[in-house]
Amino acid sequence: MQNDLSRIVLMDEDNNEIEFNVVTKLEIEGEEYFILSPEGEDDVNIAMKVVLDEEGNEVLASVEDENEIDMIEEAYATLFLDEE
Repeated sequence: MQNDLSRIVLMDEDNNEIEFNVVTKLEIEGEEYFILSPEGEDDVNIAMKVVLDEEGNEVLASVEDENEIDMIEEAYATLFLDEE
């Protein structure tokens, strides 16, 4: 996916558009993830994984696996340790 993204629009389950700010992009064990914050909610972050759809296009998908979520949280926290 593009590296220069600052905002993206995703559709929820009711086909409503929701705008997100891209907090950061992470690459972990060869997988690409985006940490997103819903517009107007700077204290809320969600992780989305870049996957290929059935047509081979890159799309964002929810992360469901607890181990994967833990790995993302650890990598994200490491970003802040590196800044100190």
